[in-house]
Amino acid sequence: MTSESALRVVSSDKERGDVAALMGDLGTRARAAARLVALASAAKRDAALIAMADALRTGATDILAANALDIADAKANGQNAAFIDRLLLDQPRLDGVAEAVASVAALPDPVGRVLASWTQPNGLRFERVATPLGVIAVIFESRPNVTADAGALCLKSGNAAILRAGSDSFRTSSAIAAALRQGLEVAGLPADAIQLVPTRDRAAVGEILKGLDGHVDVVVPRGGKSLVARVQSDARVPVFAHLDGNCHVYVHASADLAMARDITLNAKLRRTGVCGAAETLLVDEACAATHLAPLVSALLDAGCAVRGDAATQVLDPRVTPATEQDWATEFLDRIIAVKLVAGLDAAIEHIERYGSHHTEAIIANDAQAAQRFLAEVDSAIVLHNASTQFADGGEFGFGAEIGIATGRMHARGPVGVEQLCSFKYRVHGDGQIRS
Repeated sequence: MTSESALRVVSSDKERGDVAALMGDLGTRARAAARLVALASAAKRDAALIAMADALRTGATDILAANALDIADAKANGQNAAFIDRLLLDQPRLDGVAEAVASVAALPDPVGRVLASWTQPNGLRFERVATPLGVIAVIFESRPNVTADAGALCLKSGNAAILRAGSDSFRTSSAIAAALRQGLEVAGLPADAIQLVPTRDRAAVGEILKGLDGHVDVVVPRGGKSLVARVQSDARVPVFAHLDGNCHVYVHASADLAMARDITLNAKLRRTGVCGAAETLLVDEACAATHLAPLVSALLDAGCAVRGDAATQVLDPRVTPATEQDWATEFLDRIIAVKLVAGLDAAIEHIERYGSHHTEAIIANDAQAAQRFLAEVDSAIVLHNASTQFADGGEFGFGAEIGIATGRMHARGPVGVEQLCSFKYRVHGDGQIRS
């Protein structure tokens, strides 16, 4: 072993030994910063967001240089074109990142909103008021823009952020985080309100999932299935996340065929790699004679592979048999499973059995059937006569999102600035005492 190699091994061992202490210090500083940010005025937080956007623009040379190094490593490591595209930042994309940060400043202030108020017979006046969650840890993989998106959303909602970037985007994310911290300081807020974990050591993730001695209030994973599964399995603090986006489009007997075709193609093929992409098409047997063949043909002609049940297979030799596993699979590709169902009840039962509680759509002109679907399907997002690709915080009018949550906590669906708040009760009295 050369002296240089030995030095690298010693440094690596020391880094691993220091991870717990490093992360503990990160958590302590984040908690202190969170209190200051929570007490800052909306105007001051908005000014910081504008300064952060400016810092991203003025720091473009350093950020793009860091990204070029990350891209070179990704290519040397044999990453595919789709991965490199997710990792790539050029000037137009960086301009978009800066604009997104600035746009968060224009959102209504979520902190301090009075969510409900009432007066009890004894004269006590109650208010439920939105408050920040505290310290939010975001663990993400190859998309460096998540650094800016997450930092901006956490700041707008009065929280501090601990950001753990994937090793592939580490240099780019570090440069972006440095610009964000510069903007915070310009606005007179603590730079520690946004901290990027300064090590690639995977042990840092384990420390975050333990909660950093109570300093982490919630964890948000942004990445592949293995990352999300680990976070959901190992975290000792609440998690906002979804494991799968196994989304469905159900074509009811009353559906307009042209609308059904347009929505199905968009839901599946607009972007196949997003979590809101449709993975299963359910067609009501009452309209099979008129709807099933045109929908299947449209998908096949658009270059989408169809895996179908027996009724679907006979329509076109290009249809391959669907397996039991296909009904539960998030393909994230130009593949869709197609099944004929015996009405609304059967469609709801199929979604409940195989779905992941993410996003489902019904296409129907029957208002009563649509209302039942919306009421009875237990998913975070349920749509009537619209594409599942609208499962996005920007499309909801949230400005941006930190992720999609499919759990049953208060944050469900796109997690924007309002969902990054909790609440407390303020009670106003005039000397009341309890008997």
